[in-house]
Amino acid sequence: MPSKSLSKSRFNPVNGFADLWTEIRRPQPYRLPILVLSVLPVAGMLYWGMNSTSYGQPERPKIEYITTLDEARTDAQIAAENRANQELKDLRAAEEARIAEAKRNMYRALGKAAGMDVDAIERKAAAERAAEAAAAAKDGTAPKPAPAPLAESAGQ
Repeated sequence: MPSKSLSKSRFNPVNGFADLWTEIRRPQPYRLPILVLSVLPVAGMLYWGMNSTSYGQPERPKIEYITTLDEARTDAQIAAENRANQELKDLRAAEEARIAEAKRNMYRALGKAAGMDVDAIERKAAAERAAEAAAAAKDGTAPKPAPAPLAESAGQ
């Protein structure tokens, strides 16, 4: 393909810009508003395009296996470790139950001191917990942990 210079090509933009400059310089009453209205759509699209954010695919994670456990552990060692962890879990659950009972006793004492019918409030709370447990069993979801009784009624 023979090389042509851009100045002799029909795709030369210089002639177009010269023609545009001639038209803009011609005295017309609405030349500036027309120019502004002509530039606004392109400027708006450029502004929108430059402010849009597109995210590429995230980098695939590098998988690291747990290396703190000995690979040569036997099933008996794993079972013993699981039993020890279950004992810790049971101790924590027992401590949480003890703390919850202590809170219930404090709320009972507060309710009695405030002149409330503590037994009726406890029966109502137990009925609500039983209804929630029944609804959770029907839905197949785990019930929410029960709040300490009298906690919502202490301010009455």
